Amino acid sequence: MSKTAFMFPGQGAQYAGMGASFYEEFDCCREAYEKACEVTGLDIKSLCFEENEELNKTEYTQIAMYATEAALLKAVQEKGITSEANVGLSLGEYAALTASGALEFEDGCRIVRKRGIYMEQEVPQGIGTMAAILGMTAEQVETVLQEKCDTSKVSIANYNCPGQIVISGEKAAVLEAMEELKASGAKRALELNVSGPFHSPSLKGAGEKLEKELADVNFSEVETPYIANLTAEYVTDSSNIKDLLVKQVYSSVRFEQSVRLLISDGFDTFIEIGPGKTLTGFVKKIAKDMGVSEIRCINIDKTSDLEQLG
Repeated sequence: MSKTAFMFPGQGAQYAGMGASFYEEFDCCREAYEKACEVTGLDIKSLCFEENEELNKTEYTQIAMYATEAALLKAVQEKGITSEANVGLSLGEYAALTASGALEFEDGCRIVRKRGIYMEQEVPQGIGTMAAILGMTAEQVETVLQEKCDTSKVSIANYNCPGQIVISGEKAAVLEAMEELKASGAKRALELNVSGPFHSPSLKGAGEKLEKELADVNFSEVETPYIANLTAEYVTDSSNIKDLLVKQVYSSVRFEQSVRLLISDGFDTFIEIGPGKTLTGFVKKIAKDMGVSEIRCINIDKTSDLEQLG
């Protein structure tokens, strides 16, 4: 029996015009964008739909992405499509929580807006950075970092898929780690165009600020299990969510491990809801590495994509 997981992308997948076709065609999506504008006091519609520099600034990217993913989710649900589990990458975890029934959209808008600001401002521009390491296993990257680098200053931020790991931390430590990893067999080590060392201990202060904001949020019962980035395990108890979200800010995102769990549990349909096809690409590589071929991946980015849902 087929099992479906909804997936929600993170920062980096945004583009000008995302969600526009849904806004035009679906009342439920239009209402979501209008509500996001009302809750945040920002013109989320122009931020998402028009060419502007603000969209790529973390404090605006995150709320724009969350609003878009939650809006597109409404259209998918209106088509009668449901999931047996949900997962998101970093910021996408908030949309996964909304899909799971634990996080109300308005609360999500408020929290994600603050999260973006805190993550943007925690480390001054240029002090920290991130880099993609290609062509090494996670275990190989971990070994090099532990044996040849200062792991208090550089660590793994994202386990994306086989052969793609992202490291994060203080700029000098990341650049040094890139050289060590290349010398140890990495095919490529690419510094990313980001505004900070996300998902590293450098962001702990941002996590602590977010904790204060989360204190005022009441999470509902989890209706559909979601997988936490922090643990790569199913969450069915809402009492743990706040702690997971706080630590997620400055800890590794275990997306590959999360997808491996889903595939091992018989999930064969993965619907990526939001801009781009990044997560779809990750899932295909993970499935191939696991020797699983019967995987169906669907990306919902434009309204025409809904036709794939039947």
